[in-house]
Amino acid sequence: MSVEAIRAALATVIDPEIRRPVTELDMIGDVVLEAGTAHVDLRLTIVGCPAADRIEADVRTAVASVAGVDAVEVEVGVMTPSERQALVERLRGRRTMAFGPDSLTRILAITSGKGGVGKSTLTANLAVALAADGLKVGLVDADVHGYSIPGILGVDDVPTRVGDLMMPPSAHGVLVVSIGMLVEGNRAVSWRGPMLHRTLQQFLTDVWWGDLDVLLVDMPPGTGDVAISLGQLLPHAEVIVVTTPQRAAADVAERSAEVARQTGQRVAGVVENMAGLAQADGTVLELFGSGGGAEAAARLDVPLLSSVPLSMALREDGDAGTPVVVAHPQDPAAMAIAALAQRLRGGLGLAGRSLPFTTR
Repeated sequence: MSVEAIRAALATVIDPEIRRPVTELDMIGDVVLEAGTAHVDLRLTIVGCPAADRIEADVRTAVASVAGVDAVEVEVGVMTPSERQALVERLRGRRTMAFGPDSLTRILAITSGKGGVGKSTLTANLAVALAADGLKVGLVDADVHGYSIPGILGVDDVPTRVGDLMMPPSAHGVLVVSIGMLVEGNRAVSWRGPMLHRTLQQFLTDVWWGDLDVLLVDMPPGTGDVAISLGQLLPHAEVIVVTTPQRAAADVAERSAEVARQTGQRVAGVVENMAGLAQADGTVLELFGSGGGAEAAARLDVPLLSSVPLSMALREDGDAGTPVVVAHPQDPAAMAIAALAQRLRGGLGLAGRSLPFTTR
C-alpha cells in the first residue's frame, strides 16, 4: 500500500464534463496516507461545479478500493484562476481535432429547404442512434432562431464554463449545444448575420467537444446566413437533405443542396421524412404524397438514404423529450432511423480512417 497506489486509483476517476481523468486535469493536489486514513486534496475547476458531488463520490470510492485504506477524507477546494487558465490552455492545445480539413471527425450537416419537414426531430434521433452504436457523437443546434433540439432530447442542463471554454451537456450519449441552453425560458433570438456567424463559430471552437467520431449540425431551414457561414467554417462538411414526399417540399430542399455545393460541401444524400403511414388493414396512407424524396435524389444525383414513415410515436416522444429510438425502438420510424444510422456508420468513426500525416 502506498500513495502511488492511491494516485493510480484516482487516475480511474473521470470528470464527467471534460471526460478526462482528474489526475490528468491536475484536479488532485496532495495525497497523504496516515495510519490507514487517506487524505486527498480535490480541486474542482469552478465554484458551483454541477458535477462536484459525483466527482467527490467517485474519488472516495476509488481511494477506498485500495488495499489497506480504512478511511478516506476528501478536502474539496477550487482551482485558482491561474490553475484554471493553465487547464484551459492545455485542453485547447491537446485537441486532436478542431473540425478543420484534416480533422478525423466527420461532419454531417442536416439541412432542408423549408421548415416543418421534421429535420430537427430526425437529426436528434439520428445522433442518439449513432451514439447507441458506439460512436462519440456531438450535436450543434445551428437553428438559432428556431432552436428545438434541447426540447426533443429533454436537455435541461446548461453548458458549464471553465475559463472561456464551454463543456456541453450530454443527453442519451450525445454531447449537445444550443442557443436554447443560453437564453431564459422560451425567449426569441432576433439576430442578424454577423451575430449568427459568431455564434456558430463559438459553438465549433469554444466548446470542449473532445475527440468525436461525428458531429451533426442541425441547420435552420432555407439558404440564408447560417448556411453560408457553415459553408465558410466547414467547407468539408457533408450535407444530408431532408424533405417530405411532397413535390413542393422536395423542390425547395434541392435549393439547400445547391447552396451547399456552391460552398464546396458534398451532398451525401436525401432522407425522405413523413412517408406513408401504414394502416391496420395493410394499406398505406400517403398524407404528403409519394416519391418526392426519390425524385429529389435523382435530380441531385445522390442516393436516397432513407424513407422514414409518419409516426405518432416519433412526434409524441419528441414532445416528451425522449427520442423515439430510445422510447420505442420497434416503432417503424425508429427502425428506419436506426437503419439510416447503420448505413452512415460505415463511413463514421476513427477506425480505418486515414490519419493526417505520412511516414518517410
